[in-house]
Amino acid sequence: MIVIVDYGLGNLGSVNNILKKLGYANIVTSDKDIIAEAEKIIIPGVGAFDNGMENLSRLGIIDLLNDKINVQKTPTLGICLGAQLFLDSSEEGKLPGLGWINGEVIRFRQKENEKLRIPHMGWNQVIEAKPSVLFEGMPAEPKFYFVHSYHFKLQNPAEEWLTTHYSYDFCSAFQRGNIAGVQFHPEKSHKFGMCLFRNFVEKF
Repeated sequence: MIVIVDYGLGNLGSVNNILKKLGYANIVTSDKDIIAEAEKIIIPGVGAFDNGMENLSRLGIIDLLNDKINVQKTPTLGICLGAQLFLDSSEEGKLPGLGWINGEVIRFRQKENEKLRIPHMGWNQVIEAKPSVLFEGMPAEPKFYFVHSYHFKLQNPAEEWLTTHYSYDFCSAFQRGNIAGVQFHPEKSHKFGMCLFRNFVEKF
């Protein structure tokens, strides 16, 4: 069973719809009993870091998610804000993150004499920093749809999976064991996103 965690922030309908289009039944829920039975977990998200952590705490599902991810090793995919919450902290907020991946979420840095448009919005290419089963069979020159002002800064470079260039190279996806997170929106990224979701469901 694929569970999309509903904590009040995110493109839940878009993720649900693309999985259905690919033929994968899924449930959008915040029900702890259903999450506890999940075979795959997706945590999407759009919005502010502290709001995300507050909502997870209010729903009382952080301990459950910690057990599913860290103890049971349930395959889990974070999308945009959902993936940012996997890290220790964010410059956007004051609350600690989930701490599944060591690192910080930082705002895009302006270079001297450069007017960088923030948020980074639109299609951009990604480069594999390391191979992952999530990219098997990916169409050539993969590009994904981004909308964000903050990005991952990981403590362990070995956990960087994809990089993207926007003024400078930044980590746009991470993966370690059963945990993966992407800064872009695969649910808005057509054939590239569908390939990623298919690999997550069937191979991850």
